[in-house]
Amino acid sequence: METVSHVVIGAGLIGASTAWHLAERGHDVVLLERDVPASEFGSSHGSARIFRYAYPDPLYAQLVVDSEPHWARLSQLGGVELITRCGALDHGEDRNPALLADVLTQVGVEHELLSAEEAAARFPQFAFETEVLWQPTAGVLDAQTTVETMVAAAQAAGARVYTGWEVSSVVEQEDGLLITATDGRELLAGHATVAAGGFLPWLLPRLPLSEAFRSALPEFEVTQENAFHFPFGEDFPAGSWPTVIHKIEGWNSYALPGGRDAGFRGLKLAEYHAGRALPSAQDQDGVIPAEVRERVVAQVAALYPGLVPEPYAETTCLFTMTPTEDFLLEREGRITLFSACSGHGAKFAPLLGTFGADVATGAAEAPAPFRVVSAGSASAK
Repeated sequence: METVSHVVIGAGLIGASTAWHLAERGHDVVLLERDVPASEFGSSHGSARIFRYAYPDPLYAQLVVDSEPHWARLSQLGGVELITRCGALDHGEDRNPALLADVLTQVGVEHELLSAEEAAARFPQFAFETEVLWQPTAGVLDAQTTVETMVAAAQAAGARVYTGWEVSSVVEQEDGLLITATDGRELLAGHATVAAGGFLPWLLPRLPLSEAFRSALPEFEVTQENAFHFPFGEDFPAGSWPTVIHKIEGWNSYALPGGRDAGFRGLKLAEYHAGRALPSAQDQDGVIPAEVRERVVAQVAALYPGLVPEPYAETTCLFTMTPTEDFLLEREGRITLFSACSGHGAKFAPLLGTFGADVATGAAEAPAPFRVVSAGSASAK
């Protein structure tokens, strides 16, 4: 039976990042993935995630700034650009652009606060009813390529990556953690970091955690979200579209250029955290309700004059949320839980792995809002 110092369970954005940083620090690391890295069954697949700085909580805005050198280094390691800087817009009364602008001033991020009329003149492909926050250095990140680049970097630093390795149990023994796969394979680990995303609720009962620790964990909600790709109108071709978050009563949405997932010819658009609740990622079916499609098409026709309001592609994805939308990073004994990135974790990925490696090795604790004992900001998002 193979023995290893550190096992990381889950090769999505967070697991791959943690494995990369552990391996670069000289630790013996195995990265386990139930399918393949950036699996279509998890939360880290595809080529399009929003990279933005605008957060009502200055902690998260600062963390985006802090992630920048890690993104630059990862791009250099992989020889590939991971972020396309197309800019970002935030608008709608419930999005509070003025508050977001104040936060960006605090953390030193370039931005403009535009009137609705100014925004409409500059971005006529959208309809605006409030002030609009413009972030020119924001954009779109390629999640799948980011995972693949981090996995390759981890392997270059000595990590082993095992795919098709679905964990069925983790048992505490005197000499370490006995980790068993559904097909009977076993590993003995000194420590395990669980970055299982939407599979965390299924895996939690199979982990050797105390009842006190379990009772302190936040509730995890896994939802199957629905996303649609709408064609760019002929007056607004690819390259002229920023990302956008629009939040008003009855409509909380995000949109971004769809990248290669949509043939670079449309805007990916979804309602935020409006999908069907699931017990865990094991229960997803990929089915989009007709009423959801109809509602989104109607809103696109009303609010996105630069799009053709007929989706040419659609997909589902997973969110794993905590009640505050904070991340979870906490350790008990030989187990570190690092998951539930609440639908907004991708933009921090190469930085978050440094936190995961710190906690797994005992070098430092996680930022306070990520911890079980002190989590509870008003809302990260």
